[in-house]
Amino acid sequence: MKLDILAITAHPDDVELCCAGTLLAQMALGKKVGIVDLSRGELGTRGTPEGRIQEGLDSAKILNIDVRENVGIADAFFRNDEHHQKLIIPYIRKYQPDIVITNAITDRHPDHGRGAQLVADSCFYSGLRMIETFDSEGNPQQAWRPKNVFHAIQDRYVNPDFIVDISAHHDQKIQAIRAFKSQFFNPEYDEKSGEPQSYISSPEFLNFIIARAQEMGHAIGAQFGEGFTSYKKLGVKDLSVFS
Repeated sequence: MKLDILAITAHPDDVELCCAGTLLAQMALGKKVGIVDLSRGELGTRGTPEGRIQEGLDSAKILNIDVRENVGIADAFFRNDEHHQKLIIPYIRKYQPDIVITNAITDRHPDHGRGAQLVADSCFYSGLRMIETFDSEGNPQQAWRPKNVFHAIQDRYVNPDFIVDISAHHDQKIQAIRAFKSQFFNPEYDEKSGEPQSYISSPEFLNFIIARAQEMGHAIGAQFGEGFTSYKKLGVKDLSVFS
């Protein structure tokens, strides 16, 4: 299955927090999108690896995304090296996305910035035909390099290179975030699990996510938005794309 856009991020809930609205907006335009989570988030303060995988699948149903896979690399202890790049390249070649969206270039969580560079480098090396990878049936894969790699903006503010209007899809994005019941504010889960609170489990954190989307939307005259950065300079042929 060839995809137009593939979101590859460090943890199972990163996509929901930083770019789910953009994926929904692009799907509404007829684009085919998918998600690949690098780790199971097994070192998170709350929840279990198995539970977070299931929450990711529940979120995928809310987003109506057919493709969601997990590479299964070690949470927190992954590195941007040949071993990890060769774990990611097969997914890029499998889905042949024109655009890859990944983590913020720098952020509060060290996995985000490191994951961003790992994915960006993997996208480049995926285009080198002398690097051999194989699909799940053992067949050689063809080289493939996405046209663009975009970095989301997460906890720490980064000045965006462009902002996507997600106003029509923001409510659905919040529903997808709430599918991660173990991670975000959920009194019912707290009462049953007895797990400690975390940086992201307070109601204030979800309010911050909403406020960030409002801030980005305000910058482009919309209700809600999601911002992105790009190492590559972006060009257009038609000025009408700037609405």
